[in-house]
Amino acid sequence: MSYGSPDGRQPGTNEVREAARERAREIREQHRKKERRHRALRNGGIIVGTLAVIGIVAFVLTSFAHPAGRGPLNMASDGIKIGADLAAVRTAGIAADAKPVPSSANPSDVIDIQIYVDYLCPNCGAFEQNNGAQLAAWAKSGAATVEIHPIALLTTKSAGDQYSLRAANAAACVAEFSPDKFFDFHDSLFVGQPKEGQAGFDDRELISRAQRAGVTNIVKISDCINHLQFGNWVKAATVRALNGPLPNSDVAAVSTTPTIIVNGKQFKYSAGFDPNEFAQFVQAASGAMYNENSSASPSPSATPTPAG
Repeated sequence: MSYGSPDGRQPGTNEVREAARERAREIREQHRKKERRHRALRNGGIIVGTLAVIGIVAFVLTSFAHPAGRGPLNMASDGIKIGADLAAVRTAGIAADAKPVPSSANPSDVIDIQIYVDYLCPNCGAFEQNNGAQLAAWAKSGAATVEIHPIALLTTKSAGDQYSLRAANAAACVAEFSPDKFFDFHDSLFVGQPKEGQAGFDDRELISRAQRAGVTNIVKISDCINHLQFGNWVKAATVRALNGPLPNSDVAAVSTTPTIIVNGKQFKYSAGFDPNEFAQFVQAASGAMYNENSSASPSPSATPTPAG
């Protein structure tokens, strides 16, 4: 049996060359198709990512674009300012659709600390867990004021129960009806903090925590929480924080939570929210403040010191 061609050539000369060229063309075409698929996926990912960002902004600016209603008493700045003995500074409530009124400047020897917080935000919980005790000590002693601004960036991140919005509303209710217990209630919301993506505390639990914080006017606070009395104000305050500018600071707007501002300067925290790192930042601000106000003579016992 002959395996040669009729003209005596062995198979594979021109035929093999042509087959090889055809195979090469097929491989190149496969590579081109694969590259087109990858490019489409990459572009699709960029589009999806862009749409996700647009979706978040659209949610805040549309879902939160409702008549604001009056804000809570003692939060004219969209925050509540806590000072000596953890007592709140009294103010009127912000009028519907009005701009927040910056808090009055502190005396020259008192540090000004502002915190923008979402009660579902895990970083806010970590900061509070590591720094809450020294914040309370500084405020209680009169060495610093702590102005807390509850906002609701993560309203859609709690299994549909709008925990960020409800918790910020509960904080506003306490600010209105029992302001001197605000700091204790604020602190209690981070004990066993709900996880992002899971259901948050229900209204009954929020009321229970207010009671355990020692609030007065629990009936009015309960009604305020159950009826989401300051929900529209929370939405408006959140939009204002995102749009900026933030009063009494050089920070343009909130871009993450917590946003922490000391004497107008943002604290750029590192992972772990080390209380010593924060205390050193506060001490540096205190030193700068002292240098700018050479006539001031702050008491060493009132100056924040690093946590041990």
